[in-house]
Amino acid sequence: MESFLEGVLKWEVGAEPWEQHRVREDFLEEDLGKKFMGDLQPDGRIVWQETGQVFNSPSAWATHCKKLVNPAKKSGCGWASVKYKGQKLDKYKAAWLRRHQLHVPAAVADESPASEGEEEELLMEEEEEEVLAGVSAEEKIRRPPPKGPSEPAHPEATPLGKRVENKIRVPVRYCMLGSRDSARNPHTLVEVTSFAAINKFQPFNVAISSNVLFLLDFHSHLTRSEVVGYLGGRWDINSQMLTVLRAFPCRSRLGDVDTGATVEEEIYQSLLLRGLSLVGWYHSHPHSPALPSLQDIDTQMDYQLRLQGSSNGFQPCLALLCSPYYSGNQGPESKISPFWVMPPPEQRPSDYGIPMDVEMAYVQDSFLTNDILHEMMLLVEFYKGAPDLVRFQEPWNQEHTYLDKLKISLASRMPKDQGLCHVLEQVYSVLKQGN
Repeated sequence: MESFLEGVLKWEVGAEPWEQHRVREDFLEEDLGKKFMGDLQPDGRIVWQETGQVFNSPSAWATHCKKLVNPAKKSGCGWASVKYKGQKLDKYKAAWLRRHQLHVPAAVADESPASEGEEEELLMEEEEEEVLAGVSAEEKIRRPPPKGPSEPAHPEATPLGKRVENKIRVPVRYCMLGSRDSARNPHTLVEVTSFAAINKFQPFNVAISSNVLFLLDFHSHLTRSEVVGYLGGRWDINSQMLTVLRAFPCRSRLGDVDTGATVEEEIYQSLLLRGLSLVGWYHSHPHSPALPSLQDIDTQMDYQLRLQGSSNGFQPCLALLCSPYYSGNQGPESKISPFWVMPPPEQRPSDYGIPMDVEMAYVQDSFLTNDILHEMMLLVEFYKGAPDLVRFQEPWNQEHTYLDKLKISLASRMPKDQGLCHVLEQVYSVLKQGN
């Protein structure tokens, strides 16, 4: 179904079929002498040319641009300030409404579209962005405070009717964020910055076990909801080397406080028994790029401060993001990206932290340990029968099922000795029957 904006311009301009290039460089949002250009997409959304951000309505785009110029701006009359071929959109809209006899008085139709309810459009924009992030209405009601080391986040399953894999969350560059804005969507993805790009050296080295990535990738593949877990390892202050040796998946759901606390206590005991320290965390973006959101950036900053504790010595905390089903990935293999957050400049304390790309040394393990195989079966049992469990027997693309995709992705993280492949086949068999 075409959007209202698309329908208005199709009728007025006579563009059949609608083509994106016909509006290129002709959409302008003017405010205080500044101009911004965007493209109208076939589905009626507006893509801001400068950053590639996608906005679901003229109001959302206008408000965003106005706040860049004037942060105190509370709303924006998008239909009155966005132009197409030099004509404000509200003129097109008023003419369209009268032409289609929607019982709108001419005096009202010619007014600024604020009379039609800009706040409602902005609310719709927020709700649509929540769908992009795979957030259900129930989750918004029950969503706890931002996740911290003692409160991992597990977004609820997306309702089966919502195909979030077809929605694209377009990341923004950090330089475009500016100061914090409470109106900004916390699920906005942000591109990571390399240390070389800001003429700095990575403040610590990282070596990561292949078994960590193997278990993390397996966990992320099981469900269409986000997953989360912790990372265990060691920090050598002399060599400035962070070694990540073990992944600890959290088998709990959002709002299940009792189960979450029990799982975290088990992880804490496992760390102690293995002589490991908590060195980071991981989570997944099932159908989105492996890039941190604004909420992820704040969570990581909080983790870093908590792991630092009261000591004056530096101790890093690593974050890993896994994107198993993002359509932009090259081939079946999941994208797993590490990041770390650099605090904002002292002169701009209200800015977001800077998400930094982290270089890691990959260490291939000799074999899969029994506790990893046991953890895999526990995860399968936990998600078995859940509405958000991936249906592994169904086709992922024309050549592979979802189970094939999982096997190919895990193959790149297999240990040197693959003598336990028969055990893995048993796990895969259970998965295939789990729906």
